[in-house]
Amino acid sequence: MNRSLFPEIMDKITPIFEHYNVQSSHSNIIVPEKVVEIPAYYTGNLQELQNILAEILMDNEIDVAVLPKNRPPIKLLIADMDSTMIYQECIDELADYAGKKQQVSEITERAMRGELEFEESLIKRVECLRGLHISVLRECFEHRIKIMSGASDLITHLRKNDVYCALVSGGFTFFAQLVAKQLNFNTYRANILMAYDDVLTGQVEMPILGRAAKKQALMTFIKEKNISADMTMAVGDGANDLDMLAAAGLGIAYHAKPAVSSAARIAIRFADLSALKYLVKKN
Repeated sequence: MNRSLFPEIMDKITPIFEHYNVQSSHSNIIVPEKVVEIPAYYTGNLQELQNILAEILMDNEIDVAVLPKNRPPIKLLIADMDSTMIYQECIDELADYAGKKQQVSEITERAMRGELEFEESLIKRVECLRGLHISVLRECFEHRIKIMSGASDLITHLRKNDVYCALVSGGFTFFAQLVAKQLNFNTYRANILMAYDDVLTGQVEMPILGRAAKKQALMTFIKEKNISADMTMAVGDGANDLDMLAAAGLGIAYHAKPAVSSAARIAIRFADLSALKYLVKKN
């Protein structure tokens, strides 16, 4: 955070605080990584207050998180992979090896905006991979896939604070396993690409892990860990993450499509993933 922005930010925030009778100390409003966390000495509609603050601070490229004062500690993170924990959409990069990246990317974009059902779109996209040798998966990971800025810092911080971290992806197990290992997630779930004689068949194993399955994974982890939903954080960027984000205590849209950002409890538009660690109350 550029501390020279502090007076300008306070000039924008203070009238809103006064109007909504928000009681908060100026000394603890600004935290690093372009995030403003407002201690909620406030009994009104937190989402309404957050939306207003986010709008007025958008020109400063600052994200806002208005959080309940007495919220419980986070015990579980469930995270999307493609365009969230990594920069790329793995299936788009694989399609490039098949000479069909533009075709597949267009389908991916429509699915992420919610214009196509995820399961239907995944089947169509995987069909485009038919005939690729499975060695392409390793080549793609090594040469195309990059970990998202702040991801390692976030997961390291969460694990140190005894937060169980699950990578739950509508992508593929080959990539999810490697990303989970590299970032030190506790576990991962994803879809399985089918192959025969080391060649992709253009099919994905059923059932597909999509929008409903991501939410179900969250609920399963909640039961297994014997925790409440408000002790969970979910982060994702696409329409297939919406149910998962809605069911979590803190549903966070990360550099997401507009429809996802507007529906999520918190939207991180400017900061990197390390910003999320400031939203996790220490035990």
